[in-house]
Amino acid sequence: MSKKFDMSKYEDHGILGPFVRYLKANLGILAAFIVLCLLITVMAPNFMTVNNWLTILRTVSTTGCLAIGVMLAIMLGGIDLTGGAMIACVGCLTVTAMERWGMPMVPAIAIGLLVGIVAGFIDGWIIAYSGIHPFVVTLAMQSILRGAAYLIAGGQPISLYANTTYPIIGTGLAGIVPYPIIYMLIFFFLQYLLLNKTKAGRYIYAVGGNATAAQFSGVDIKKVKIMAWTISGFLGAFAGIILSARMASGQPGTSIGAETDAIASCVLGGTSMYGGVGNTGGVLIGVMIIGVITNGLTLLHVDSNWQYVAKGLIILLAVYIDMIRQNKQQSRSE
Repeated sequence: MSKKFDMSKYEDHGILGPFVRYLKANLGILAAFIVLCLLITVMAPNFMTVNNWLTILRTVSTTGCLAIGVMLAIMLGGIDLTGGAMIACVGCLTVTAMERWGMPMVPAIAIGLLVGIVAGFIDGWIIAYSGIHPFVVTLAMQSILRGAAYLIAGGQPISLYANTTYPIIGTGLAGIVPYPIIYMLIFFFLQYLLLNKTKAGRYIYAVGGNATAAQFSGVDIKKVKIMAWTISGFLGAFAGIILSARMASGQPGTSIGAETDAIASCVLGGTSMYGGVGNTGGVLIGVMIIGVITNGLTLLHVDSNWQYVAKGLIILLAVYIDMIRQNKQQSRSE
């Protein structure tokens, strides 16, 4: 008889260890991702091509940046709904600063990132000190940022002609992997280090798991919340800069619903809506699943409106599975 292969004995291996631990933590969603790719490949032969996969990765790069920040908010038992509006506002502001105000590229980008940091800090501060639910706070900020995008742009898209270097930030040089893909992977790696190798990461898990116990242990809950939403704001602003660079314009109506894709990616990746549970590697796969579904439906010439239906059903199913998992864990602990 053949022996059952046991991966656990390789978990502490110097080279294979991280890979084995990643597989064990994400085996279910990784299998679902592979099956999904195989199904789409059968129905759309042009899906499994290098150019198409570069298109998928380039498209999900902004979603990936948003998902990293949203993941922190969800791990704390909250939410961040500002993503799409942040992308639009920062994109319009950065392009306007260069095109209409004559500002050099670096200061214009710095102002855009600063807006994201400040908006995220304000969200975190209000959530931490007022007790208002993050859903309400970030929904209000979403409206403010979207309105600011239209005011800055005068209600119309702003094309960029004054700076020819800026678009390269969002595309890359010929023959090289598009820069947005590299940015996204770097941020995912930094998120992994934050959550698994730093004291701040342990605090995020602790506050999300049991805020009262964390507070009694000496964790400053307010600082942790402010940090999480500030990081999310910065990443939303960065995504706005990358997208506006790729389009060489500021679009006040862009990225409507982008935060939904980010939330779906997090929940699919195993981030619990109850807080305290999050897996950076799983979220990366979740981002890819959302991107593959969108791309696959496009290749199959399915009405784009069905994409919203599919994503809504995915979120509902993922949250339901998360609820079942939470109930099982509670029943075991009792």
